[in-house]
Amino acid sequence: MSRPLLLSVIEMGGYPNFTPLYRQAGFDVVVETRMRKAMSIIKKKQPAVIVAEFNFQSDFRDRTSSLESMMSVVELLPDTKVIVFYEKEFGHQFERLLAVHSFHKTFTFPIPEQGLIDSIQELA
Repeated sequence: MSRPLLLSVIEMGGYPNFTPLYRQAGFDVVVETRMRKAMSIIKKKQPAVIVAEFNFQSDFRDRTSSLESMMSVVELLPDTKVIVFYEKEFGHQFERLLAVHSFHKTFTFPIPEQGLIDSIQELA
């Protein structure tokens, strides 16, 4: 029996590599650094869990970030759960996304490792 898939989308990074934590929780892990490629993986493999970053991009005219683009694909997969990391300073922009999309869990940086472990384990 195969393990559920967790897609980790790391566009900016700057935080610990949580891949071992995800594997320990019972997931096969795919890491992607480009959102366009991540959306292709989502469409093809339909991961059980996606962990992604909200990176506010003021140069986008019609959306707040590439996370918003990703969520338009994830909306078609009701069983896929999304966990989001974001900078507290961009909380106001992130609120706009929260008004439209729901996430399993959100964390501000620095990511509380135990909180992340608990959130991942309840999805395994």
